Amino acid sequence: MIIATHSGKFHADDAWAVAVLKVLFPDADIIRTRDPAAIEAADFAVDVGGIWDPASGRFDHHQKGFDGARQSGVPYASAGLVWREYGARCVAALALAHGGHQLSDDKAREMAYGIDADVVQYLDLSDVGAAKSAPGGYGLSAVISGYNTNWLDEQRLGYGEAADAYRMEQFRRAMAVLTDVMLNAVRYRLGTLLALEQVRQGEVLEGGRVLFLKNGALPWGQVVRKEMPKVLFVISHNVAEQRHMLHTVSVSPDSFDARADLPEAWAGLRDAELAAVTGVPDAGFCHNGRFIASAKSYQGIRAMAALALKDVDEGGAGQA
Repeated sequence: MIIATHSGKFHADDAWAVAVLKVLFPDADIIRTRDPAAIEAADFAVDVGGIWDPASGRFDHHQKGFDGARQSGVPYASAGLVWREYGARCVAALALAHGGHQLSDDKAREMAYGIDADVVQYLDLSDVGAAKSAPGGYGLSAVISGYNTNWLDEQRLGYGEAADAYRMEQFRRAMAVLTDVMLNAVRYRLGTLLALEQVRQGEVLEGGRVLFLKNGALPWGQVVRKEMPKVLFVISHNVAEQRHMLHTVSVSPDSFDARADLPEAWAGLRDAELAAVTGVPDAGFCHNGRFIASAKSYQGIRAMAALALKDVDEGGAGQA
C-alpha cells in the first residue's frame, strides 16, 4: 500500500492526514511527490492530485470548485477530509492498542467528533488561511511548520538525494508529533469515559454535599458538574502522595468560580498554622485561591469538609 502526498514544504494538515492513515495502515509506504503518474498509482493521495473522493482514497482540497465544509461552516483541508472518513476508526484503533479498550462505534464517532472540534478543524483553518490556532501564531500548525527545511538546510544539503531523505525524515518527525497529539487526545477521552461509572459510584457524604473518591486520579469534574448539583466539595485519596485532598467544584470547565469556596481563614496556610485554625492535627495546606486543601488522614479531611460546609451555611465561603 502506498500513501502519496506532495513534495516540498509540508503543513500540519497533510502531516496529520498521513499520520492518521499510517495508524490504520502501519505497513504502508509514504511517498512525497508531484509526479502525476505516481500519485495516480498510489492507494491514497493526500493534499495532492486535485480530487476529493474518499472511496478511491483521494483527499485533496486545492481543486477548483472545492467547497467541502463542516456543518459549522469550517472548511475542510486534508486533515479534516481524512479525519472525516477515518477519524472514528483511528480513535478505536488507538484506544484498543494503547488503552486496551474496545470502543463501540458510537463512542468512537463521538470521540472523533470531539477531537475534530478541539484539534483538527484548527489545522484546516490554518492551512486555508482562515485562522491561526493560537495567539501569536505559534500554535500546533506553526510548530509543525518548523520541521520544514529552511535555506540553511538547503545550502548545506543541496537538492539531491540527501536533501530529499532529510525532508522525508523531517516529515516523519512531524507525523510522530501529531500522532502523539492524536494519541493523547484519545487517551484523555478514554480515561474520562472509563472514569464515569467509578465517579458515579463514589460515596456520597454530608447529606449529598460531599463526594468521596478512593482514587484521586479519576477525572471527576464533568460528571459532578452535570449530574451532582448538590455536591459542593469532593474528597479524593491521592494514592501516590498518601494524603487526602478536599476540592471545590467549579461552575464550568473554563471558570475558577466554584459552587462554594473553602473558608477564607484557611487561605495560604500550611501545616501547623492550618492545624491551629482548623483544629485538624494532620492538616497539610490550603491553596491561597481556596479551591484545594489537604490532610494526611481520611478522618482529618472529613473534619475539614465538615468545617467547610459549616462555613458555607454561615455565609462565609461565598457559595455561588
